[in-house]
Amino acid sequence: MRISGQRSLKTLPGHSTRPTRAKVRQAIFNIWQGRLEGCYWLDLCAGTGAMGAEALVRGAQWVVGIEQSPQACQAIRQNWSALAQPHQHTLLLRGDVRQKLLQLPVPQFDFIYFDPPYKSDLYLPVLRLLWQQGCLRPTGEIAVECHTKNPPDLEAILAIGWQQQRIKIYGSTTVLFFCGH
Repeated sequence: MRISGQRSLKTLPGHSTRPTRAKVRQAIFNIWQGRLEGCYWLDLCAGTGAMGAEALVRGAQWVVGIEQSPQACQAIRQNWSALAQPHQHTLLLRGDVRQKLLQLPVPQFDFIYFDPPYKSDLYLPVLRLLWQQGCLRPTGEIAVECHTKNPPDLEAILAIGWQQQRIKIYGSTTVLFFCGH
């Protein structure tokens, strides 16, 4: 797998993680361009860590990730440490995203990318926790990746307090963007 600048990332063999497709990654970073330098980035269900890696090469000051798979965590740590500049900070927490959200060392983030396994029941509980913990800065934005044919309950997300910014559809992948104000 390659990210900006044709940098190559370590990935896991097989299908234990589902990387965000290059087209989707590029589109998200194009939407957020000009706002990434010095930002605080949170990558939930980090998988391959490609989104956090992209944030690093585009100037994020802090990249924090949460991933359950020990094998994926090993690859993410290697990728992020190879890309991070001396002034950048990375932290990867291994475990259940719902538990690890309560242990974040950085109180608020400019950007949160949430890409759980599509058929998981994580969407609403995690979005509720993010809201309750106040994890998003007032000027921040969260992007939620889901399968186009099976999106999370938008009304339930809005009932939590999130405000919809936009919806982008890239074939079988949909990305929902929210802010908190």
